[in-house]
Amino acid sequence: MSPPSPTEFDIIFAGGGATACVVAGRLAACDSSLKILILEAGEHTLDKPAHVQLYQYPFHLAPTTTTLTFNFGNPSPHLNGRALVVPSGHSVGGASTINFGAYTRAPVSDYDDWAVEGWESKNLIPLMKKFETYQVQPGCPTHGYTGPVKVSPGGHKLAISEEFVRVGMTYHKRPYSEDTNDLKTCNTYSPWAKYIDSTTGRRSDAAHCYVYNQAQNPNLQIWVGKRVTRIIFEDKRAVGVEFTNDLVSCPGADQSLSTVKASKLVVVSAGAFGSPAILERSGIGAEAVLKRCGIEPLVNLPGVGENYTDHDAVLVPYLAADEAITMDPLWRGEESATKDALAQWTANGTSLVASNGVDAKIKWRPDAEELKAMGPAFHERWNGFFRDHPDKCVAIFSLIAGYLGPLVGTLPPRNYMMAAYFTLYPASAGSVHIKVDENGKEALDFTTGFLEDPSDIVPINFAYKKMREIYRRLPSYRGEVAVGHPKFPEGSAAACGEASGPVDLNAPDIIYTAEDDVAIDNYHRDSVQTTWHSLGTCAMKPRAEQGVVDARLNVYGVTNLKVADMSIVPKNVGTNTYSTALLIGEKAAMIIAEELGLAYNV
Repeated sequence: MSPPSPTEFDIIFAGGGATACVVAGRLAACDSSLKILILEAGEHTLDKPAHVQLYQYPFHLAPTTTTLTFNFGNPSPHLNGRALVVPSGHSVGGASTINFGAYTRAPVSDYDDWAVEGWESKNLIPLMKKFETYQVQPGCPTHGYTGPVKVSPGGHKLAISEEFVRVGMTYHKRPYSEDTNDLKTCNTYSPWAKYIDSTTGRRSDAAHCYVYNQAQNPNLQIWVGKRVTRIIFEDKRAVGVEFTNDLVSCPGADQSLSTVKASKLVVVSAGAFGSPAILERSGIGAEAVLKRCGIEPLVNLPGVGENYTDHDAVLVPYLAADEAITMDPLWRGEESATKDALAQWTANGTSLVASNGVDAKIKWRPDAEELKAMGPAFHERWNGFFRDHPDKCVAIFSLIAGYLGPLVGTLPPRNYMMAAYFTLYPASAGSVHIKVDENGKEALDFTTGFLEDPSDIVPINFAYKKMREIYRRLPSYRGEVAVGHPKFPEGSAAACGEASGPVDLNAPDIIYTAEDDVAIDNYHRDSVQTTWHSLGTCAMKPRAEQGVVDARLNVYGVTNLKVADMSIVPKNVGTNTYSTALLIGEKAAMIIAEELGLAYNV
């Protein structure tokens, strides 16, 4: 018979994603006597192949998945009436255990733009270095070499990505750099490192790097399958949380409510969707939202759930040569290829098992000619935001060696590649709130905001054309998967289809008509998707500017309650956001340790 669960801890984390793991792990390592509880709605990820083998990341998007939550947006006229679906992590370690594993870092100006005391880049760069072991190359002054999170090139070097770099440098006329994650360099083609340990070939996620490695500490506990419903207050002091069984992790489980007390602190760490929902269910939010849901207001804080932002992504499929090495055999589950790759990975940590199929990128800024081609609709955004910040790129262009997307299972079994492009600073913003549906149940009121600002679609439309020209010149190019491209008018010079090989490097570009441009615009409104980079819904800003937390992560209007996750980000960051989630965790751990009077030396 197992011992009864404790009913009181020093610190409770409402959510067990990447940032929560960092904070809880650092505090536990600093003082092992601290009683720390992580309540996570998802399941454990410890040593599970689906999480530690990076190549498996597309499998988490299956409709039957339990490792992520599908958040359904409201239909939008800017997306041709489409309701965007945005996944978020649902497991210990959150999205760090299921994402693409792509290593990027935001430029230092992004953090300075936050204009939050203590969060300036000069204070954050040491923390960026602290959490990583950069296995790509030695002696880089902006990188760290002793941290828990490993960064490496991965377990297999894909030749098709080298083609992308070579053609980009010649046709696209951009230079090459070994490292565009030095916090300043962009607009150069470069390799794309991954969150993979080069020694073991395993994914380097927050759960394994910060909490699972402290299993010997009985005071650090993780309760899985537990969904936090609300924070418990005495007056306006957070003293615990209420939770129930998560029906995805625990189908058919009892839905009765339980409580657990926190003597020192409650930290909400449930992400850009979960954190504002917990606050609103606790009576913290806009009075109108709370009133519609029949919730007694505790604090009128209208910024809760506002300021939602993401990155706008498009994945466009192409046909690749039969001799090209791609991820397709593994992603299709072909038995022989998978068996051989797993055997190699088990033996020495290499093979495509330790790959995400993405080995190269460019953090792209348009040159004068490209700006002219993009037209006046982007000029105001360029002049007001990008022009005087040369470290900020407009988008990331990359090649995915293999097909992943809605046509899985319908395309013939051959080799594919995808043109991936996503914009990093869209001007549009949305919101995330709870509501009561027609059946009286809690539901999500999610306005994505995608493409609402007219300037946002301009670089995306341009990216389709530029990337198509690059791909037409790759030696492995064998044409387009026409069903995954814009529906160009009959007779268009831009018509898509299979090809016997690439065009000459100096071949003329495709000439697009006004009708072709309409087709590209409609295609993007039909197909643009999330980059899984949701943030901003509990923003770290002044309360008068729709802020939710202050510079020390305290929720306005109450005590003993903090938020620590990507929801606190006040302005977008030009990066795959795992690096920022880790950074927030490291900073939050320092803040909390200081407030608890701990000698913080971890």
